[in-house]
Amino acid sequence: MNDSYVDKVLIVEGKSDKNKVKSIVKEPVEIICTNGTISHTKLDELIDFLEDKDVYILVDADAAGEKLRKRFKREFPQAEHLYIDRMYREVATAPVHHLATVLLGANIDVHTEFLEMG
Repeated sequence: MNDSYVDKVLIVEGKSDKNKVKSIVKEPVEIICTNGTISHTKLDELIDFLEDKDVYILVDADAAGEKLRKRFKREFPQAEHLYIDRMYREVATAPVHHLATVLLGANIDVHTEFLEMG
């Protein structure tokens, strides 16, 4: 977690998800990687860190992603959940234009060239 203030935080599952999303996003967004699971200690740290931020959850469209999403809905009811199309299953394998559209739909600024790739 960063020392400089960023008001938008995006939570993803894996490092490949983080890297893909990072290349698409144009504005400063803190991207937190859960590595598919999250401990109680880490969750408590996140609760404090995310208190006054806009939180977005972007996880895979599979059983593990849904389990994680359910936990975040309970712990961060104010978070906005972003969904990729189920046909892509994983954030890391979803086409960049699809991810850019999903992010833009949540008012996260993206590099426009990714929107034109579709």
